[in-house]
Amino acid sequence: MKYRRFGRTDWQVSEIGYGMWGMAGWTESDDIQSAKSLDLAVENGVNFFDTAWGYGEGHSEELLGELVRRHPREKLYTASKIPPKNFQWPAKPEYGFEDSYPTSHIVEYTEKTLVNLGMERIDLMQFHTWDDSWSHREEWQRAVEDLKKDGKIRAMGISVNRWEPENGIKALETGLIDAVQVIYNIFDQNPEDRLFPLCEERDIAVIARVPFDEGTLTGNLTKETVFPEGDWRATYFVPENLNASVEHADALRPLIPEGMTMAEMALRFILENKTVSTTIPGMRKQRNVLANTATSDGKGLPADLLRELKKHRWDRTPTSWSQ
Repeated sequence: MKYRRFGRTDWQVSEIGYGMWGMAGWTESDDIQSAKSLDLAVENGVNFFDTAWGYGEGHSEELLGELVRRHPREKLYTASKIPPKNFQWPAKPEYGFEDSYPTSHIVEYTEKTLVNLGMERIDLMQFHTWDDSWSHREEWQRAVEDLKKDGKIRAMGISVNRWEPENGIKALETGLIDAVQVIYNIFDQNPEDRLFPLCEERDIAVIARVPFDEGTLTGNLTKETVFPEGDWRATYFVPENLNASVEHADALRPLIPEGMTMAEMALRFILENKTVSTTIPGMRKQRNVLANTATSDGKGLPADLLRELKKHRWDRTPTSWSQ
């Protein structure tokens, strides 16, 4: 496993992190399977784990706390997210600050997370949604400073909306945000335009989420794919999105090097960008842990392949189904 500096925190985190949405709140979540996958990830060098209160109303956080206690000799970096008070994802301009992150709510859910983790302090707390119209509000700024001063959080971050990588730049410019979590993959390259340069300038860590475009970049979806009832992806991959996503993925197939999967190519594309501190694929099954962690071997993609992949940028705008 290769490690990267996590912005101005100076932490050395695994470039392949672990996204824990699949640990709770999705179909087929199974605690025993989750624990085995998490332990295997630690064995293979993963030391950055990202969860949220919204993943099973704290259950995923509890699993992370148990993982840390099972590995007392390892430094595992813990990251979670505060849900908006109105429990609406994503943030929208019409949602007022008081509807989303009043001070009392920030403190209450940070403390709930610490209880779920069984810890006195978390490494990284994040706002799970964000709209830059809130950036000037002193309430959240003071709350962040107080949580750090009280020793409850080490660093603060924001998770920006799908396909809105620049809706968070004003927050980063306050100097109070240590990390930004953003969708970045072969299709979603637009964070490179303005967000990544600012993060380099301000020494802000970058967490690249959704590396497989919700599954499209595994190459396993077809236009006939049907998701189980209750699976979030059934509401995301409406026919309009599923058909377009499969077509974009199919256009990548001729580029996949021999002996490589589309998923491996997708992860290696992200790792080519040195602004990225870590990427957090979901890894519910042990075979996924082994496949994903194996990409952290220091072997980059051929320059000509990287140039071709750059041409597959797919700029999208939020819709009613993109959530």
